[in-house]
Amino acid sequence: MLLEKILEERRKKLELLQREHCDPYPVSTKRSMHIGAFVTSFSSLIKKPTSLYLVGRVRSIRDQGKILFVSCEDMSGRVQFVLKKDTVLSFDLIKKTLEVGDIIQGGGIPIKTKTGEKSLLLKKFTLLTKSLQPLPTDFYGLEDIELRLRKRYIDTILNPLERDLFVKKSIFWKTMREFLEASDFMSVETPVFEVTPGGAEAEPFVTHHNALDEDFYLRISLEIALKKMIVGGFEKIYEIGRIFRNEGIDAEHLQDYTQLEFYWAYADYRDLMKFVKKMYQTVIKKTFGTLILPYNGTKINWGGAWEIVDYCKIFQKHNKLDILSCSDDALRARAKELEIRFEKNVGRGRLIDLIYKKTVRPLLIHPSFLINPPVTIEPLAKRSPQDPRVVERFQVMAYGTELGKGFSELNDPIDQRERFEEQMKLREKGDVEAQILDEDFLEALEYGMPPTAGFGTSERLFSVLAQRPIRETIFSPPMKRRKK
Repeated sequence: MLLEKILEERRKKLELLQREHCDPYPVSTKRSMHIGAFVTSFSSLIKKPTSLYLVGRVRSIRDQGKILFVSCEDMSGRVQFVLKKDTVLSFDLIKKTLEVGDIIQGGGIPIKTKTGEKSLLLKKFTLLTKSLQPLPTDFYGLEDIELRLRKRYIDTILNPLERDLFVKKSIFWKTMREFLEASDFMSVETPVFEVTPGGAEAEPFVTHHNALDEDFYLRISLEIALKKMIVGGFEKIYEIGRIFRNEGIDAEHLQDYTQLEFYWAYADYRDLMKFVKKMYQTVIKKTFGTLILPYNGTKINWGGAWEIVDYCKIFQKHNKLDILSCSDDALRARAKELEIRFEKNVGRGRLIDLIYKKTVRPLLIHPSFLINPPVTIEPLAKRSPQDPRVVERFQVMAYGTELGKGFSELNDPIDQRERFEEQMKLREKGDVEAQILDEDFLEALEYGMPPTAGFGTSERLFSVLAQRPIRETIFSPPMKRRKK
């Protein structure tokens, strides 16, 4: 009932403004500078006071009779507006109708109040947007994460730290793009709809194209389309785009998210490791202002040396199994010992990966390159010339998780077909995430793809660096509908 009365009162104030011919939602706005700039340059502004305009949302109002002190906030900061009855037209109407949450424009001169607060003494006042919903006073620090995510716009109004999270995320992607552009990579766009999903082991979403009367998959990776462009003669390309995977939700996974992939012709994964390390250090420094970040009571130094860790050796160290020669039964026994759940017809590669994620991955806390996994778990990477049982792939590891993956890309169409066929056998046994044989891609490879290095990372990297679950770094993550 209390909320209903508040809402009714706000509507009445809106009606009063309209009766007084005050437009509560005008078109035009005047703004001389952001509030943050006003505050930082205040000492120079007050020496030669000239009229200027600031805008923002009302955060608090103090009524001193013939003076109103209004705290106003934009994205850059907060400042106090001072409204006096003898200097502002329609003062009484403003006093009757102005509320926390309204968005206003103030024109006036900079002053310091008796308490020394930097302020703008208004000569002109304009209501820009009348708020009809009250801002919840206890929303800041609200523990109901579901409510915060459903009404994220309230969270970012009231919590500047949440706004700063999305500012940092913007800097993160901007710096990534600038780094690649400065290294002569060309930005490209590839289709979201695919006839054959590929480039990753994930269950795709299916949609129907009405005009073509065809079912399509939403892409689970950017890889295949970008590799076709490498076949087509492009040498350094990248895409930052949305991908879609119909899999579970946890702190590191969402169903739709932004991913970066880039491909570099006439390079291999050794070239890539040097390049990626420099790129990560540049992006982290620009986004967070430092290369040393906290994690679980320790510090992660992205500026130091990155250890190179051999996948097979570290797996053997922690599981007493040589994954290049041990039997599938030995792997199954180890998985059962670790109480890992797996399907009856699980493939060897998936079984190795499940054991690795349980026993090895959590131990890789500091930045490192995990290299040369068995060929059975990576169908799109080139075999090592030193040992064809492993592939030239690395994962950027830190915080006990994977934060990027790079390859010497497989460009042998015969080998690629054989690996696809192995994946199809897994699908026939019920593995919905196994890759699908893609005839069009195989044909493209037959025309010839040069030796190529490829790399991918996603916004999981940002969420882990920010130490936040990934869905909290999405402004409006997909959520289950509430029951009425």
